Order: sequence, then C-alpha cells, then structure tokens
Amino acid sequence: MVEPLREGPSARAFLGVEDSVCGKRWRARLDDDRRGLALAQRLGLPEIVGRILAARGVGLEEAGRFLEPRLRDHLPDPSSFLDLDRAVARLVAAIEAGERVAAFADYDVDGGSSAALLELFFRAIGRELLVYVPDRLAEGYGPNAPALRRLKAQGASLVLTLDCGTTAYAALEAAAGDGLEVIVVDHHAAEARLPPAVAVVNPQRLDQTTDCGPLAAVGVTFLLLVGLNRALRDGGWYARQGLGEPRLMDWLDLVALGTVCDVMPLAGLNRALVAQGLKVLGRRNNPGLTALCDVAGVDEAPGVYHAGFLLGPRINAGGRVGRAGLGARLLACRDREEALALARELDGYNRERQEIERAILEQAMAQVEARTPAPDALVFVAAEGWHPGVIGIVASRLRERTNLPAVVVALEAGRGKGSGRSVPGLDLGAMVLAARQAGHLIDGGGHPQAAGLTVAEGELEALRDFLESRVRTRLEAIGYRPSLGIDGTLRPAAATTALLGQLEQIAPFGPGNEEPRFVLADARVQQARVVGEDHVRFDLAAAEGGRLKAIAFRALDRPLGVALLNTRGLPLHIAGKLRRDRWRGHDSVQLIVEDAAEASG
Repeated sequence: MVEPLREGPSARAFLGVEDSVCGKRWRARLDDDRRGLALAQRLGLPEIVGRILAARGVGLEEAGRFLEPRLRDHLPDPSSFLDLDRAVARLVAAIEAGERVAAFADYDVDGGSSAALLELFFRAIGRELLVYVPDRLAEGYGPNAPALRRLKAQGASLVLTLDCGTTAYAALEAAAGDGLEVIVVDHHAAEARLPPAVAVVNPQRLDQTTDCGPLAAVGVTFLLLVGLNRALRDGGWYARQGLGEPRLMDWLDLVALGTVCDVMPLAGLNRALVAQGLKVLGRRNNPGLTALCDVAGVDEAPGVYHAGFLLGPRINAGGRVGRAGLGARLLACRDREEALALARELDGYNRERQEIERAILEQAMAQVEARTPAPDALVFVAAEGWHPGVIGIVASRLRERTNLPAVVVALEAGRGKGSGRSVPGLDLGAMVLAARQAGHLIDGGGHPQAAGLTVAEGELEALRDFLESRVRTRLEAIGYRPSLGIDGTLRPAAATTALLGQLEQIAPFGPGNEEPRFVLADARVQQARVVGEDHVRFDLAAAEGGRLKAIAFRALDRPLGVALLNTRGLPLHIAGKLRRDRWRGHDSVQLIVEDAAEASG
C-alpha cells in the first residue's frame, strides 16, 4: 500500500534522512494528512490523489479546475497585457496593406515554437512570414543590428522579436534609425527602461499589472494571436477574404512544447495550455512533430517527459551545434518527407551535442573539485575551447551534481559566453541583470531559473565575486538546504498500473506541480548491473515480499550509482518516481531512482 506522510517541511527529516547519498535532506510534501483525506472524501477521489493535491496547495474550491484544466477557465483577456492592442493594431494594418512581416526568433525551443506558431497563423490567413533565427556562435542571443538590416533589405517593414528583445536597446535603436518597426514579444526579465519599439508585449514588464503567472514566450505569442485573430474577425477580414477563421487550438501542441522546454511552472494558464496541447500533440497532425516523435522513438501518448527530454533536446540541437533555424523550420513544415529528413538531421546533431557535453562536463567537474575551498554558494567555471552551444546543459548537470546554482562560461578571443541555472528560491536572472547594471557584463539577463550573459575576460573574476556574494546572501536569507520532497512510502506490491492511472489524474507534472515521488523503505537491491553507458538497473525487494524493477539514470560514477552497486546486502531507503515500462510490449511499472539513504536500525 501507499502510506501517508505525517511530517511537515519544518518537522524532522522524513525517515530521519538528513543527508542522503546525493547530499539532500528528505522532507514531507504534506504537513497534515487529514487535509488530503478530507479532499479525497469530498471529491470522491482515491486517497492518494487527495493527499498529493493537498501537498501541492490545491484546495477544495480549485480542485475541479486543477483536475480538468480548461483554457476558458484560465485564459485572460489579451487586451489586459500592456501594448498588446497596440501590437495587434500594427499587425492588422500590415496584413491589410500586404506588408512583409518578419519574425526574429531565439534559437531555443521556446523561440522556435513561437516562430512556427506565428508562421502557421500567417500561412492560414494567406500571408507570408519571413523567419530569421540567429546563429548562436556568430551572432549570440537576441536581436542584432546587421540581422535586422538584412531583414529590411529583404523587404520587411515590421519585425516581431520572439523570446528576445526586451533589453536589446542598441539593436532596436539602430532598427528605428533604419526605419524598421519592431514589436517585442518576450518573457524575460525587464528593466524600467524599455527599448524603442511599436510595442513591448512582456508579462515581466515592471508596469504590467495583469498576472496569470510566468509564461513562456510561446504562451505570450499565443495570447497575441488570440488578440490578432479577434481583431481580424471583428474587422471583417475573414469575410472579405473568403477565408475560414484559423483554429488556434489546433496549434496548442507548439505552445505545450515551448512551455515545457522552457521549464515554466505548470499551474494556472500554463497547466491548461500544456494539458490541452499534449492532447493535440497526441493526434500527430503536425508533420514536423510527428517525424520527430518517430525519430525519437515516442510510440505512446506523449507527455511532459517526452516533450522535455526527447523532443526538446533534438530541436535545441540545431541551435546548439548545428543549423540554428532547423527547429523552427521543422515545427512549421508541411511536407512529411521533408519533415522526416529535418528530424533525422536534428537527431544527428543531438548525438553530436551529447558527445561535446560529456567532454565539457568532465572538465568542468575537474575545476569544481580542484577549487579550494569547495564552492558553498555558487559553482562558477570557465575555460577556453568550450562549445557555447552546450554550456547551458552543462550548467544544469553541475547544479544536479552539486545542489548549488551554477554558471558556465565559454571563453574565446577575450570574451566569455555564459549560461546559468538556479535552485528554488533564487532568481538568477535578476542577479545577472544586477551584474550587468553594475558594469560587470557586456550583456545579460534571463528568468528565475536560467540566465545567459556575455562578459569580458578581464571582468571574469569580478563577476564571479559579485554573483557569489549575492547568491550566498540570498541562500542564507531563505535558509536554503538541498532537499527532496516525498509524497509517501510505497510497498513494491502497490506499484501497479492501477496506481499510475490514479496518479495520471493529476498530470501534467512539472515545476509547480511536481511529479509524485515515493520511498521504498528498507528495500534490498538485487541483481544490480550497469546498462547502456552509465545507467544502473536493478530489482528492489521488500522484507514483506514483492519486487519492483528500478533504474538510476546517469548514475554509474556518481554517489548514487556507487551506493546501489555496493550495498553489501544491507537495506536502503530508495526514493524515486513511478513510470510505465512498455518494453517489449509489456505494460508494467518501474521506479526511476533519484536518491537513496542508509536504512537505520
């Protein structure tokens, strides 16, 4: 059975685990099991579902909307966003006059899905959209004056910057001087000063009062298209052109993809967008996404895991180590044969990216281990020759291994391109913005969990000291301690497909709605072996009987893998998440292991 937790976040560590194999304190997600039981009884839900809902702060009044997230319950009036009506009016004028409109999109999944969404809309209304994605290495992040001039030379009179542009003052000033109008569609941290533009549509504007939670750029783009579609309908455009109105809901697969891959909180509007978008993705109507699913081996109903860990990395690989515009091109592709060729090309780039990432991660970890004293607030590493396209992934890996925020800088010709990843409670984007304002950066910005920067090599040490000081102060203020949230203990016999079906009522899972995590207490590891390059697969057996298949990914040379392969027959507490295992046509359950601890007594 699944047993409830009776310890809150301020109580003693769950099962007494103060320092796990991975250096984390285990904490209960639910402080009072009675709240979960009452919720289950009132709503007629399984008890475990009620407890998990209560642990995520879902009360009786909002439970219905949480369990059945619908756009109509969460979608705000697009006009409530500053400058959105102004952007719509300019777009309507451009469409009616037959002006050439261009999109300047960031090279990641969020930018690519935003560009594809906009291109599909323009195609549906009989207009062409010129899409430009900058080269990560040659041009860097965000709009640049030469690229904008090229778009103007190609006939564009209006450019939309997607997932970028909020702090691109110089580039947009140059564009204005060249007579090119710009609409900024973004979601990154903003300053009081805004760039010269027709409109700056960004929920992070300091003067924005409408709050629907953090949105990815593709979510902002979707809201813009809702407003634009309404304006074209009310203005009689579709009737005059003899066109049917575009079905925006048919493109929610792109919105879900960008939202998941940009690691946005899956609550409120984002939860509705992703829940409905995954349904659209499952219909396989987008040739590009269908081809990518086939290449990635997605042969089941797609979920957040497939979008974030199988599809997203392949789309990103074009911008990281290949051709930057491939992802956006694939997502808007209409021809199935062309889409399959693009998907295969991206898959090849992804394998190349993995090899580069592995080599840089080894060098970065060597730097971390050689530093004296050991980092206690921020991991900050830099080197010549590192590929700038993978440093964000390496920063994520360093954060996972050290439980600290991490910044990785690739140096070349006196400059460094950096990427950072944060921990809960620390707004790294704001700190990078502060470093830029303090004169330590050439450029930089981001959002709470991720940030990018450009720094002069001579300023590197000052930047590290600045960020370390800020990060240390913040972590001390919030009492940060690496922890692992637990939803309950689990016996192997209770890990059934029926339980998974109950848990799936609470999906989609992600930031803001964490996937349930359970502990198998006093379990014995049996038949542990290495599979693939560095995964550890084994069986878990409980004293009362029952077995459960388990696997720890990328664990071989890490403390978790060492512990699992060397138990000496002693029991362990094993923490992880349940997933379906459909290997060779079976439908069973396995545990994805994330942590372990000694079983006391």
